[in-house]
Amino acid sequence: MDLGLKDKVIIVTGGAKGIGEAISKLVAAEGAIAVIAGRSAVDNEKTIAAIKAAGGKAFGIEAELGDPAACKKVIDATVKEFGTLHALVNNAGVNDGVGLESGNPEKFMASLQKNVSHYYNLAHYALPYLKQNKGSIVNIGSKVATTGQGNTSGYAASKGAINALTREWAVELLPFSIRVNTVIPAEVWTPLYETWISSLPNPKEKLASIVAKIPLEQRMTTSEEIAGMTVFLLSPQSSHTTGQIIYVDGGYTHLDRSI
Repeated sequence: MDLGLKDKVIIVTGGAKGIGEAISKLVAAEGAIAVIAGRSAVDNEKTIAAIKAAGGKAFGIEAELGDPAACKKVIDATVKEFGTLHALVNNAGVNDGVGLESGNPEKFMASLQKNVSHYYNLAHYALPYLKQNKGSIVNIGSKVATTGQGNTSGYAASKGAINALTREWAVELLPFSIRVNTVIPAEVWTPLYETWISSLPNPKEKLASIVAKIPLEQRMTTSEEIAGMTVFLLSPQSSHTTGQIIYVDGGYTHLDRSI
């Protein structure tokens, strides 16, 4: 199926690793231009090289997205290079373990700055160009906003805010035919997930216990499966879908895990 994304300019934050990398590569495979925004120029260039080797188009912008000025730089640099912007994928973030007891007010606010502020800032600065193109925003959230996890208040609050902003923006941007949706992963095998599992006392046993609770096929979701839904939502093939929070998680969040 041709998703109708040829030559569309699409920003993917955190687009060089994990879920973001899979999204960047699929965006480019569909003929769009993947603009990868992230803090590591080395990681950006590695993913860009892989995309170009596969015949795709990509561009990188080094940016610390917790800084509002850096978010503006991402939009300005994209428009300077390509003249326009068609879509934004807000993906960058980290489960930083700022809990109620283990954290403090300063760490909590820093976690919000790190995990949700750039979603707003990038959308704000991108808005004039998204209006011109009847563009699309896809936010990457987390099951933590629905299920809770414990000891990660900052991240959970950020992901809950992202769900709320998705509905809020979908309403506000109706007059401009800009669609806004969120994709929710649960247990996805990424470099960050591997690092977390490896930090636990019995990583193999813990991983096996998690996988056993994923209803569909008792396996982790892949980054590519998250990317597939994300890119579909970016495309004209989902032209009447907005304000949706879509779970790509093998049934982990909503199905009875004892089945």
